[in-house]
Amino acid sequence: MERKNVWLTYKEKQLKELEKACDIYKTCLDRGKTERECVKTAVEMAKEAGYRDLKELIDKKEALKPQDKVYLTHMDKSVVLYHLGERPLEEGMNILGAHIDSPRVDVKQVPLYEDTEFAYLDGHYYGGIKKYQWVAIPLALHGVVVKKDGTRVEITIGEKEEDPVFAFTDLLIHLSAKQLEKTGAKMIEGEQLDLLFGSRPLEGVEKEAVQANVLRLLKERYDMEEADFLSAELEIVPAGKARDCGVDRSMIMSYGQDDRVCAFTSLMAMLDLQKAEKTACCILVDKEEIGSVGATGMKSRFFENSLAELLELREGYSDLKLRRAMSNSRMLSSDVSAAYDPLYADVFEKRNAAYFANGIVFNKYTGSKGKSGSNDANAEYMAALRAIMDRNNVAFQTAELGKIDVGGGGTIAYILANYGMDVIDSGVAVLCMHAPWEIVSKADVYEALKCYRSFLREA
Repeated sequence: MERKNVWLTYKEKQLKELEKACDIYKTCLDRGKTERECVKTAVEMAKEAGYRDLKELIDKKEALKPQDKVYLTHMDKSVVLYHLGERPLEEGMNILGAHIDSPRVDVKQVPLYEDTEFAYLDGHYYGGIKKYQWVAIPLALHGVVVKKDGTRVEITIGEKEEDPVFAFTDLLIHLSAKQLEKTGAKMIEGEQLDLLFGSRPLEGVEKEAVQANVLRLLKERYDMEEADFLSAELEIVPAGKARDCGVDRSMIMSYGQDDRVCAFTSLMAMLDLQKAEKTACCILVDKEEIGSVGATGMKSRFFENSLAELLELREGYSDLKLRRAMSNSRMLSSDVSAAYDPLYADVFEKRNAAYFANGIVFNKYTGSKGKSGSNDANAEYMAALRAIMDRNNVAFQTAELGKIDVGGGGTIAYILANYGMDVIDSGVAVLCMHAPWEIVSKADVYEALKCYRSFLREA
């Protein structure tokens, strides 16, 4: 089938819309480098768009009506938004789902130590990363510290121009002969990802004086004791803002675009919706990069419980209504796809690869090898989506994640498919996926936004 670069189809008006949407998206990326920050950003944007906190309405037992807009957060790491439609909930919803966690390095519970007058924070990588990519680049520290009395301190160091940055050190090339004999997987070991945190000793202290100075600064600036690391969630991420990429400014380079390029465009589409015939839903979840586990992952009951509460306030809860609402729904499980890279062409099957500036990507199935761990969308649903995209002039393509026997990947699609609803993977093609800095096409960001808007209106 013929591929078409959508840049060649845009008129001046569309180009202005594209740049405006991408500017909003880049701002979201800068504001949301952790799942907590993403939820905070989503809630702030939702409130500006007229959404109300479902928890407050539950406490008041306030009835809901068509076109009401509500949101609910869970542990500050996942959030779901609902725009109630004219039709009963048991007739199903149009759901956009994406994840807001990204590969990174977490700070361990007992992290601080000194070795040869260097202070370090011990790290534990999260999700699939090539560890050698994380050394010798500027890093920032984001997260929260919760004290025994419940006081919460938010920490962000390394993003402002005047902030210090941090680093994982690497071995100089002159002494790297043995290191370079190792495979990429072993070149940097996980236990070597310890963050260089300080090197100045505290005057008057004889032992571990650098560590003592670090603790002094943490106490002065954040009222933080060493023991407070036990109840902290601190994430080490690349320092710096999202940037235009390419001399033509046609791309965006940023940390965390897997899967925030889908999460933030889904959120933007949700907030743009003016009137819903069927109830529209956008769910942004944590923990996808490690299997969607835990209380804030898609495998938890958070989404199901939130819908039960919504039913109760809208039309009265029953288990049968809940089951019908889920099974009658349609969902775009929005996650990124691997963009074809001609420099690594041997891992792609060109006819079924995703290409930059060819529009939103539909992955009928993901998984690996024999479709292991995948959701395989049915032909009828794919046909319905094709019709919606064509009616709304949305550029789309279909793809697989590389050659069959090379590898693969999974998303949250199979989890929602367990309820019997129509689900398909859809998202934006990404270069350098899971690297500290990832690249997307602005055109694909724009087409994804158009896709999600059209889906919420017409699915």
